[in-house]
Amino acid sequence: MNEQEIGIFETKTHLSEIVQRVMRGERIFITRRGRRVAELRPVEPERLILAQGQAMNPDYFMAPDFDDSLDDMAEYS
Repeated sequence: MNEQEIGIFETKTHLSEIVQRVMRGERIFITRRGRRVAELRPVEPERLILAQGQAMNPDYFMAPDFDDSLDDMAEYS
């Protein structure tokens, strides 16, 4: 990931261009009198909720006894 330092005045002057660069993956540090005071970086993509039939997600978990009958329901069968 590319990094660059930009002064606060230049940031105010070219904000739209800087945001476009960040959206392309750059990380930019804003400085004030030569010291870093803020960081602009791309936002992490949101994790999508699994759609039906897409259990291939590594975070997906199903208990090994998921399909076993429930003892509490024996009287209803």
